[in-house]
Amino acid sequence: MKDVISTLEHYLTPVGLAKLLAIPNRDVHRFVAKAVDLCEPMKVFVCTDAQEDIDYIRRTAIARGEETELAINTQTVHFDGFFDQARDKGHTQYLVPKGESLGEQVEQIDRDIGLKEVEERMKGCMHNKKMVIRFFCLGPLDSDFSIPCVQITDSFYVAHSEDLLYRTGYEYFKRLPDNKEIFWMLHSSGKLVQSVSIGWQQRGVAIDYLENTVYSYNTQYAGNTIGLKKLALRLAIRKANREDWLAEHMFLMAIHGPEGRKTYLTGAYPSACGKTSTSMVKGATIVGDDLTYLRIINGHVRGVNVEQGIFGIIRSVSQEDDPVIWEVLNSCQPAIYSNVLITEEGYPHWLDDGRPIPPRGVNHSGPWWIGKVDEKGEEIPMAHKNARYTISLKGLPNLDSALEDPQGVKIGGIIYGGRDSDTWVPVQESFNWDHGVLTMGACLESKTTAATLGPSGVRMFQPFSNLDFISIPLGQYIKNHLKFGKSAQNPPRIFAVNYFQQNAEGQYITGKDAKRVWLNWMDRRIHGEVEAIKTPIGYIPRYEDLKMLFREILNKTYAESDYIEQFSIRVPELLEKIDRIEKIYHETVPDAPLELSDALSEQRVRLIEVEKIHGECIAPNKFTST
Repeated sequence: MKDVISTLEHYLTPVGLAKLLAIPNRDVHRFVAKAVDLCEPMKVFVCTDAQEDIDYIRRTAIARGEETELAINTQTVHFDGFFDQARDKGHTQYLVPKGESLGEQVEQIDRDIGLKEVEERMKGCMHNKKMVIRFFCLGPLDSDFSIPCVQITDSFYVAHSEDLLYRTGYEYFKRLPDNKEIFWMLHSSGKLVQSVSIGWQQRGVAIDYLENTVYSYNTQYAGNTIGLKKLALRLAIRKANREDWLAEHMFLMAIHGPEGRKTYLTGAYPSACGKTSTSMVKGATIVGDDLTYLRIINGHVRGVNVEQGIFGIIRSVSQEDDPVIWEVLNSCQPAIYSNVLITEEGYPHWLDDGRPIPPRGVNHSGPWWIGKVDEKGEEIPMAHKNARYTISLKGLPNLDSALEDPQGVKIGGIIYGGRDSDTWVPVQESFNWDHGVLTMGACLESKTTAATLGPSGVRMFQPFSNLDFISIPLGQYIKNHLKFGKSAQNPPRIFAVNYFQQNAEGQYITGKDAKRVWLNWMDRRIHGEVEAIKTPIGYIPRYEDLKMLFREILNKTYAESDYIEQFSIRVPELLEKIDRIEKIYHETVPDAPLELSDALSEQRVRLIEVEKIHGECIAPNKFTST
């Protein structure tokens, strides 16, 4: 301990040291000492929950050029480098001890080799830079869901973003027992030129799950650097595996049904597939848009939002389709934009925002004008496809009152959805918990988007919308879900949605506002107020119920011809999906539970049987209501 204190005294000012030592947890002292010894910062700032410390973070982000104030002076913009615009899956690796494997879906490296690489990349990385030490809590404070986190970074943009996204935890840390499990994050942007990381070819994220530590270097993009987001999710999944709960890539929201009823739904969609817009639909209230912890309390599944803010994809956010977000982004609520276009007057614009494209401005490529091309001669769009906004939930008029409830909320339903042009119907319900886990969650596919590096529009295997973050063998992860449902007295119903169904001409065949109807149908099903049609893949809505909901919720007429087009069962596509999924599990997931193979085989038999009777595309009225 003496060496720890002497190291801290060397790097920290007396004021900073006093702030740090006010936290009695010795593991905190050791981690900070190790970080300063490795990174060798010029100065260290220890941030408490005091407003003056938090204000200093924002001011410094602006002063250093990491952010720029906009015309609305509570808003700023940050630009990542031209090649640092999304999560880097290929260079996000788990440090795995000898003799262990996390499965073929996971990037991994020998732990000893990985730690040596981290030390080589990060040694002295904060020369002439200031280190920031932050304390946060995932989940509500002083709750069974709470996970304390330490974030160390040399990016004031990262530190500022976390103030909007997470619950500050310095005072919480002061009362932590020594044996409390903590998540640790250490990040450096590396060498900067004009406030942009230039070492992107050597960027990397290393996850040492034995020590609950994430190292991130030579990158600024928030998905690679804000440790409490998807990086911490990877650690939480392992913790949940040990403790029999679930850490999920899910929104959490409440549908307000008849007579003031609230039904809480949580849902897993890959990035850019409608998660945030679903959690923000008109008439509902939002608890969270991205990360949810699920625990069984007194026999019931309850959930909390891990965060208290939104780091959302801003493309296609418009006044017509997203009125609540639009209102917040055009108000004086604090916000950070990233990789949008900023006009000369200091206003942000983004792709598909419903406004005329400005002739010029500044974006992630530098000065921009209509027709500007990159080094390959390809036109640079006004803003990046993965441009983002960061806001606090506490500025939203539709925020649910249960955000900080330490017991969480009782979950009525779980939804799985992705980008699927030709297979799933717009909304369906599983036969039971196991059927939903195995044929919906474990079989989820989605076309790729700009949220991760690589080509877009490719159909990818995305089980539970969590494959990129699953830090245990996938088979074990599925088994955990099956076990979790069996442990609950009355597990939530499981649904699947598809907002991206297309016709033969490639046109979407459901409107953006239809999701409100699908959600309200789920609410009615959970409370036993509507019947459903039993098909080989699950239960689907009856036409008369959807017709009523379209009129009641949207004040629209719903044509039976639209219903038949949207809810017909496409047998060949569904059989091809089963073949694809079985092949993936057979070839890459040796520990997949036998229940999965059985569920897929049974679904195939059901589909083949109805195909013999009704043909390849079966209208919903060919099936029987239950």
